[in-house]
Amino acid sequence: MDEMRQIRVLIADDDAGMRLILRKKIEKTEGFEIAAEAADGQEVMTLFDAVRPDVVFLDVDMPERTGVECARLIQDANPGCMIIFATGHEEYMSQAFEVYAFDYLVKPFKLERLENTLLRIRDRVLRLSDAEKKPTPVKKSKTASAARLMLKHREGVSFVDVKDILLVQREERSTVMYTDDGGRYVLPDTLSEMEERLDGELFFRCHKSYIVNLERIRDITPYGRWTYIIRLEGTEHDALITHEKYEELEKRFI
Repeated sequence: MDEMRQIRVLIADDDAGMRLILRKKIEKTEGFEIAAEAADGQEVMTLFDAVRPDVVFLDVDMPERTGVECARLIQDANPGCMIIFATGHEEYMSQAFEVYAFDYLVKPFKLERLENTLLRIRDRVLRLSDAEKKPTPVKKSKTASAARLMLKHREGVSFVDVKDILLVQREERSTVMYTDDGGRYVLPDTLSEMEERLDGELFFRCHKSYIVNLERIRDITPYGRWTYIIRLEGTEHDALITHEKYEELEKRFI
C-alpha cells in the first residue's frame, strides 16, 4: 500500500452522526483519506468540483439536491468516480442501479458490511494501479476498417484512423476520444452523436458514458453489484459496462 496514493473520499449526509461513523471507519482503513464532508446536495457538488474525490458516499434524502440527483451529475463529470449510497431508504435501490452505484448500504448497516465495501474499492484501485505499471503491447488489427474520421475540436480539425480509436467517454461534462497513439480529443459531439458516426460492428456502447473498440478489449471484471469494468489494450483508461450490456456483448461473441 505504500506505493499507492491515498484513495480520496467525499462523505455526504445531512446527519452529522452518520458522517462521524463513516469518517471514523474510513480513516481507520489503510489506503483511504477523507477529502471533504457535505451536509446537503448543493454542498456535495461544490466540494466534488473542488476536491475531485475517487469515492463519494451519498445519502439519498438530503436538502437542496437528493443523493440520486448528485450521483447523476457526478457520473456525467467523472464516470469513473465510485458512488456508494448509504441510506435508510431501501426503495431507492432501483434508482441507484440506474446511476451504476458501486454499492448500496441500507442503514443501519454493520461496520463489517462497510469494511467489505472499502476493501473491494481498495482492491479495484490496486488492480488498476498494477495494470498501469504493466501496459499490454498493442496488437494492430488486421480486420479493422481503414476508414478515417474527421474530428472538429477546440484546436481545429484532426483526422484519425477509425481502427486506432480506443475509447470515447463522457469526461468533465464533455465527450472525449482516446486513440492508441496517446491522442486525446475533446469533442463538441454528444456520445450518442459519436455512436452514430462509428461502425457498430467495431464499436460498442457499453454504458451511458462509454463507447469502446471491441477489438481492443483485454478483459472484463466485476465492479460493484450491477456493473463490470472493461480494460482495454494500449491505454490506462478503462470503461464501465452494465449487466444488460454485458449479456448483449456476450451474445455477439457466441
